[in-house]
Amino acid sequence: MANIHHLDNPGFLPDDLPCPLDDGAADHLVGMPMPALRFHSTFGERVDLSVLPGRTVVYAYPRTGVPHVNLPAGWDAIPGARGCTAQTLSFQAEKDMFAAFGIRIFGLSTQTTDYQRELSDRLRLTFPILSDAEFVLVDALRLPTMNVEGIRLIKRLTLIIKDGTIEHVFYPVFPANRAAAEVIKWLQDQRD
Repeated sequence: MANIHHLDNPGFLPDDLPCPLDDGAADHLVGMPMPALRFHSTFGERVDLSVLPGRTVVYAYPRTGVPHVNLPAGWDAIPGARGCTAQTLSFQAEKDMFAAFGIRIFGLSTQTTDYQRELSDRLRLTFPILSDAEFVLVDALRLPTMNVEGIRLIKRLTLIIKDGTIEHVFYPVFPANRAAAEVIKWLQDQRD
């Protein structure tokens, strides 16, 4: 029954997903300047995160699936793997709240822009997804990664960038569908 429900609801996450542990792989990120790199986006523009003024949220995810195409074997058993679409939907649902804070949102994965565009179009996203298919940002920042079936993927995390410097990191992110709510709570706490 869960599989049928999942097909109808891309934001559905099973209750028994394994929780990822904080392995310390993101501890070094706070205070790091964003490298001056330009990334292709699903909106057809090139984006340099190092020059954006104010706060920017970049949520990174391992990979999105394509409807009716199987995910890698054992995907749900990998801590933190499942939930990329649910994570994206959480940010889309809170887009007005982020706009009220004056914050830009970007998704980030190592998939190609053409691949990412399927998700963007299907979910009618109002913010762009950036492609780091060459692992330039992943390697420059030493972002945490995992290997699944010989494919290197970013582990799920969220960066808060302020005036080109990483101000805060959410890692690990679990469950994925609560990612945007966690960021909003942190932003509200910063105003108190």
